[in-house]
Amino acid sequence: MNIVYFIMQQTMYFAIPLLIVAIGGMYAERSGIINIALEGIMVMGAFAGILFINQCQSVMSGQDLLLLAVLIAGVTGGIFSLLHAFASINMKADQTISGTALNLFAPAFAIFAARMIQGIQQIQFTDTFQLNKVPLLGDIPVIGPLFFQKSYITTYIGLLIFAVAAFVIKRTKFGLRLRACGEHPGAADSVGVNVYRIRYAGVIISGILAGIGGLVFVVPTSTNFNASVAGYGFLAIAVLIFGQWRSNKIFMAAFFFGIMKTLASAYSAIPVLKSLPIPNEVYKMIPYIATLIVLAFASKHSQAPRAEGIPYDKGSR
Repeated sequence: MNIVYFIMQQTMYFAIPLLIVAIGGMYAERSGIINIALEGIMVMGAFAGILFINQCQSVMSGQDLLLLAVLIAGVTGGIFSLLHAFASINMKADQTISGTALNLFAPAFAIFAARMIQGIQQIQFTDTFQLNKVPLLGDIPVIGPLFFQKSYITTYIGLLIFAVAAFVIKRTKFGLRLRACGEHPGAADSVGVNVYRIRYAGVIISGILAGIGGLVFVVPTSTNFNASVAGYGFLAIAVLIFGQWRSNKIFMAAFFFGIMKTLASAYSAIPVLKSLPIPNEVYKMIPYIATLIVLAFASKHSQAPRAEGIPYDKGSR
């Protein structure tokens, strides 16, 4: 059972950031804006959050510091995503090119800023955030060791974000308008919906969640930040496509890829996998091989929002 607990805990570390970022991508794309800038936004959010932890860890620590860092990462991601929103909505630029530009800019900026602030590009931090056991819940048989021991508060934040985001997009007036703008913006505009405003909201929400996802990925898996999130933004796009732009399917897809990433990163701690005569490099390729295989089959039946990637011109309605 100890191995099962270990695998589940590791899966949470990898699946939760994927879930947060993919849900953010869903908001942008269901509004009609392709957001492949998720990788760059994750880098910016992680950079701001980790830099804050680095500068403040001498005066505070623990969950208060982490929660403030999450807030800063989200705000940074939201502000950075405004560049993509302005280019895509106001300037009607090619959304793929705009997203690619942000992906190229973010790591370069993070390296430059880190060197200007502290002289080196790696930003170190001390992990004082792990919860050995959540009071009361950690004592529950089986469930306690699986979900409430050796965990991070960011895991529960991620699950809360998923629950709220799924409810909002399915059950609220804003969610209905967002989906309408991604399917038929002209029809939405004809009944008084401000398509530009809704699309801005979708992109900003995706930026906030991607920024948070960047920090949530780095904190449990490392003690330094080197202007990289290991391609997790692109993996989140794969989760989004595999999940068919639907929150429940995205949840399952995120945990599938989380398990694949766990096998790739922690295989040496799993006796069955460690005993197999398979080179280390093969294990490290597992998440990306799984991505290619899954997308090869899922893309045949993918149903992206109809107006996704198409700039809306109010005058052409």
